[in-house]
Amino acid sequence: MKSARVVLSFLLAVAAVAVSFDLVSAQGPGPIADPKSTNQVGFPATLYSWVIPPDNQQTPAKIALGKALFFEDALSADGKISCDHCHSPAKGFTDQLPTSMGIHAQFGQRNAPSILNALFNVTQFWDGRSPTLEAQIEGPVTNPVEMGMKSTDDAVAAIKAIPQYQKQFQEVFGRDVNFADMELAIAAYERTQLAFDSPFDKFINGDQSAISDSATRGWSIFNGKGRCMSCHGWNPTSPLFTDQKFHNIGVSAHKADFVPLARKALVVLGQTGGGSEQIDKLAIGTDMSGLGRFLVTKQPHDIGGFRTMSLRNLLVTQPYFHDGSQATLWDTIDHYNKGGVQNPYLDGGITPLGLTEAEEDDLVNFLATLTSPEYADDAKQEYDLQFKRSRTDRPQRDEAAANGDKGRGPGLAGPFGDIGPDQNLENPALLGGD
Repeated sequence: MKSARVVLSFLLAVAAVAVSFDLVSAQGPGPIADPKSTNQVGFPATLYSWVIPPDNQQTPAKIALGKALFFEDALSADGKISCDHCHSPAKGFTDQLPTSMGIHAQFGQRNAPSILNALFNVTQFWDGRSPTLEAQIEGPVTNPVEMGMKSTDDAVAAIKAIPQYQKQFQEVFGRDVNFADMELAIAAYERTQLAFDSPFDKFINGDQSAISDSATRGWSIFNGKGRCMSCHGWNPTSPLFTDQKFHNIGVSAHKADFVPLARKALVVLGQTGGGSEQIDKLAIGTDMSGLGRFLVTKQPHDIGGFRTMSLRNLLVTQPYFHDGSQATLWDTIDHYNKGGVQNPYLDGGITPLGLTEAEEDDLVNFLATLTSPEYADDAKQEYDLQFKRSRTDRPQRDEAAANGDKGRGPGLAGPFGDIGPDQNLENPALLGGD
């Protein structure tokens, strides 16, 4: 009888979860998914005017269609995965997983980048393999690990089978459902997800009381000793905290021996022609993901390089880095503080910083001020969780390395293996040779 009661309890629990998912689905994504106003403190109006493509102007009807498609499960092969499964509005348009889960509970190799302010990105994805928001939509839809459609034609057929979309496409574009217009509509919706109006924006706009004394010190560290501004720059015209470039900061080096991996990638890309579809599959579904920008450019200086992401709303877009390998902001800063992970392609700007515990706390408090008001409550809860964890669990903390006491050669210690696997130091120019 006891075992029967356990089974019954389990079935009831599963049913309750199923009902809760049905309720969420029926209620829709809620107001946090609605297009955002441009009337936000810190909003870069001039930059905004430059990033709206002339051939894809924003209209209410097109944005509404794009929003519907963004939340449409029919765009996946199993009818269960939509864009918002990896880019949930309530989670800062991420999934808060180390790497994202697609159809059939498959996990890819990359952390889901946020859609927030993605319209300002010069390129899309961690490795910049897509030049526009429109062009980036095909990859997830047809990637076998993500939404799994065999082709864009299959995606069109699935949407065309839903009568409401036939009507909307005619109203918006004056023609039948097609994938190019799907891209235009979804990208138009994604361009409405603007996230500024943070305490820092108010502070920099003249309200000195908008952030705490600790955060103010953190802003100074950000610009000085922490060297954060080197890659995460801010200015009134482009207040995005990114240089839009690609850097090897020693994350992939935890687990990748770059030279043989790069050679393997060159062989595969050479055999397949190295098109965008093949690059997408290697980036999401194989161990070559850690090569980063190299998969796109095939240039040795891009090995292990990933795009500098914006720092806004970090407390709802955790975990961090392209592989989601760091759970907290303290872990992330610890990584930089000790000078990253040694490898032959490490960016020259990555050096030990010598930040104290108090300075790291101030820096995190500054980063917390980059939270937009709609995420303030969730960010506060996450900050409290991360703070508590940072007092007892610091796997990346290495004061000796951070202070330069261990030098920069082999032998740096730490549970992650701070120099990674043995790296082949042969001439990078010979990567394509025998």
